Amino acid sequence: MPYGSAASALLAAAPLLWLLLGLGVLRMAAWRACAIGLAATMLVAAFAWKIPADVVALSAVEGALLGVWPILSVIFAAMFTYNLASATGAMDKIRALLSGVSGDRRVQALLIAWGFGGFLEGAAGFGTAVAIPAAVLIGLGFEPRRAAVVCLVANTVSVAFGGVGLPVITLAKVTDTDLARVTYFTALQLTPLVVVLPLVLVPMVTGGIKGLRGVVGMCLASGVAFAVPQLVLARFVGPELTAIAGSIVAMPVVMLWARWWPPKTAWRFPGEAQAQPLPAGHTSMREQLVAWAPYLLMLAFILGTGTLVPPVNRALAAAQSSLALVHGAKPLTFSWLLNPGTLIFLGGLAGGLIQGARAAAIGKVLRSTGRQLAATALTVTSIVALAQVMGHSGMSAAIAVALADATGKFYPALSPLIGALGTFLTGSNTSSNVLFGALQKQTALQIGADPNWLVAANAAGATAGKMISPQSIAVAASATGQQGREGELLRGTLAQALLYTLILGAIVVLLAP
Repeated sequence: MPYGSAASALLAAAPLLWLLLGLGVLRMAAWRACAIGLAATMLVAAFAWKIPADVVALSAVEGALLGVWPILSVIFAAMFTYNLASATGAMDKIRALLSGVSGDRRVQALLIAWGFGGFLEGAAGFGTAVAIPAAVLIGLGFEPRRAAVVCLVANTVSVAFGGVGLPVITLAKVTDTDLARVTYFTALQLTPLVVVLPLVLVPMVTGGIKGLRGVVGMCLASGVAFAVPQLVLARFVGPELTAIAGSIVAMPVVMLWARWWPPKTAWRFPGEAQAQPLPAGHTSMREQLVAWAPYLLMLAFILGTGTLVPPVNRALAAAQSSLALVHGAKPLTFSWLLNPGTLIFLGGLAGGLIQGARAAAIGKVLRSTGRQLAATALTVTSIVALAQVMGHSGMSAAIAVALADATGKFYPALSPLIGALGTFLTGSNTSSNVLFGALQKQTALQIGADPNWLVAANAAGATAGKMISPQSIAVAASATGQQGREGELLRGTLAQALLYTLILGAIVVLLAP
């Protein structure tokens, strides 16, 4: 360290403090703030830590490449799949199926904000899990602010594995930790919250805890139905399908519960007619299978090429390249066929063809998705490059030493808060993991804790920051026509975010291996 422990940590944290100022106070565009942060990090590494200029530059290049593959490849593939399903009308059929299940507003919230929102987060991410369910709820008669807040709070636990496992895959890669253990630990830490969150969503719909009357069993069933598949797949398969599997099981559980054990009285908003008709949602089984085809194929491709099928996994794993840029650092490995982005793209493309998409339409969706993600590409490459420079230079280690000295054995209780701060700043669980994953690992080593456990705590904690991130709130406000009322949405989710983070801190301490 160039100076004393505290001074070095403060200097190393300067780029992170800039992100807090640029994104949280100045409301600067994320790509611009991250690019400035990267430049500041490179200057601090070169002049304060005396890292040779070529090593600083190569560390940044390494981060940019890691940002492109696999991170951007997964984001692009997931958004392409969603955009193509929207262009073919498949997403309309999925929404139609969900909209006609029940006239009870609590059931609608569980099915659409919780189940469908979790599916969209697991399969696509990038704001879809807030924008689309909120729009559907408004179409069913929900007041816009209520729809936005419910969807923001619902879009939490699935965020850790959103975008087909990308946040955890990236986290394990940038921290050089065991992907299988980090995946399982993240799901384990989140499991209690997954089970109870539906019990929180219903009172948010009804305005009080009395609204749970008649649906407690449904809430618990939907929470358990989401939690168990997520935990099992996290333990035995991997991160790609955990959130998708949880939501795919939770949705039919809610639908069947509403059919077999419906509430004695359907809850409606005050002054709302009980007999108000719902939009027609009748589609055939064949139409639904075609509509879900991209995601069913995605599921088949990921399961069929994973460790559950060793010969296929080994054959595809051979298609990879390695690149060593920074002397003494672990070489980058690019897996071309086993990369989730490749498998998601193939599933989306094949599903689109099944749905009747023509080559011209597919090309149009490819181009529009590229334009849609241009700013995201700059943000991702800049922030991953920033993290790599901090890691290779020793700046992350300096912050870790200071945190360990200041908090000691109490640090694990605070580790989810670090992850939440990262998502609050960047709007992305993946970016939070890139920013603070190495810091969590270094601090764990300093205090003698399991690095995999605290690295996972970053991913779990980052889900709390999602509901109060300015980016998420902006998406919710835009989708529900409440531009200019973002402050009200923030106030509607802030208490839940704080309680969520405190509970996670207790879980991290109590369940620590």
